[in-house]
Amino acid sequence: MKRIKIFDTTLRDGEQSPGASLTIMEKVVMAKQLARLGVDVIEAGFPIASEGDFEAVKAVAQSVKGPIICGLARANEKDIRRCWDAVKYAEKPRIHTFIATSKVHRDAKLRKTKEEIIAIAVEAVKFAKSLCDDVEFSPEDAARTSLDYMSDVVKAVIEAGATTINIPDTVGYAEPKEFGDRIRYLLEKVPSAGNVTISVHCHNDLGNAVANSLSAVENGATQVEGCMNGIGERAGNASLEEVVMNLHTRRDYFQAITAIHTPELYKTSKLLSDLTGLAVARNKAIVGENAFAHEAGIHQHGVLANKETYEIMTPESVGWKGNNIVIGKHSGKHAISALLKEERIDVTAEQLFLITEKVKGLADKQKDVERDDVIAIARDLVLEVSEEKQIIDLVEYNVTTGNNIMPTASIKLMVKGEMKIAAGIGDGPIDAAGNAICKLIDNSLKLEDYHLKAITGGTDALADVSVKMSDKEGHLFSGRAVDEDVITASVKAIIKAINKGFNDREKKLSQES
Repeated sequence: MKRIKIFDTTLRDGEQSPGASLTIMEKVVMAKQLARLGVDVIEAGFPIASEGDFEAVKAVAQSVKGPIICGLARANEKDIRRCWDAVKYAEKPRIHTFIATSKVHRDAKLRKTKEEIIAIAVEAVKFAKSLCDDVEFSPEDAARTSLDYMSDVVKAVIEAGATTINIPDTVGYAEPKEFGDRIRYLLEKVPSAGNVTISVHCHNDLGNAVANSLSAVENGATQVEGCMNGIGERAGNASLEEVVMNLHTRRDYFQAITAIHTPELYKTSKLLSDLTGLAVARNKAIVGENAFAHEAGIHQHGVLANKETYEIMTPESVGWKGNNIVIGKHSGKHAISALLKEERIDVTAEQLFLITEKVKGLADKQKDVERDDVIAIARDLVLEVSEEKQIIDLVEYNVTTGNNIMPTASIKLMVKGEMKIAAGIGDGPIDAAGNAICKLIDNSLKLEDYHLKAITGGTDALADVSVKMSDKEGHLFSGRAVDEDVITASVKAIIKAINKGFNDREKKLSQES
């Protein structure tokens, strides 16, 4: 059976999903889980895009072992040099460079001739090769590039030293048979393509990303690129868990295997959803809440008699957890530690103490604390303790609201060691609290996006709040917090976002000086 490499771009293309921005620490946490999952390549970011992206790629390269750590770069020396400076710390670094090749991109965006684009691509690959042995090249918008010109570009960059050729369907335009035929044509037209890794990167604008990727595998591709949960630009990328489980479940058909440890798929999906605040649809294949649920009587009867009647894969094969375990106020740190170890969440002794105290406090207020509650509390506290310095700390807040009362809030914050108090009004208690915070810190701050979800069901569910704030320069910064009280979680998330903005601002000022 042929071996298909799995290239995960959740931290690069996936992070381009609206609202999916991750901090450096969150990227490292996610990358470590992707390494446990067994992906072959982690594309950790686009180092030239920002100082934060550079530092995130560098941090992943320094701390994550196992997979190849890759950075993206446009086909110019400045981008490629910056990419190398970030990924060079990895055990196995890769530079991924690209330039558009379709007619619409050549004419409207690049304003270059076919020959000029080939020359730029060749020089970029040669320069990347002088820095790094492992070089990937992508002809952007390949699915709308003529077959012969695409083949000419690929032939030239292989001669220049590219070790992986990625054929992207950048705008999700291709149909499955058409895309598979494109891969087969390339391998027939360019014999040297058989000596390198042929990769595909498909977008989901028409809902064909997974089907196109699998069609490419049938026709000779040996690497598939995509994102967990199918997140990504616009309608998203190929959903890696769907690609992997197609290859795993239908090994008889594809005659192909991957190195993915499939029982880690559900944990990886859940972690990404928790970090980004992007919920997974209940009916999502492989990792959705309903993926292994049976409600119809005839289905239930069949499954009880033999699971294979209506389940083509087992919940255990993807690490799907059924009923949550229950932890109460009498549970100690050993039980919580065991749960966290099972979830592969690494904590220090200090963090374990804080998590245990938080869990016990929650158990005093509600009857049961479930597995997902503990996981959410742990991830929130671990990331909070690991984040950069807290310029602003919440001391206390008070809100007043009702059906015939203007919602008002008062807030007391410690700002750079100085106690400050402010009050605000709003359309609701959260809006009022947010306005009070902004009034106290900076009136130009705005709450651009707010997302609330319940960790578990019921009226006593933990609230998981994700926010996006902006400043007067238009910079966006995100914050996330978990608490049993919705307003408290919201206030904490807003303060976390503002702290991130202040930290980023201080970094830029120190770099400029």
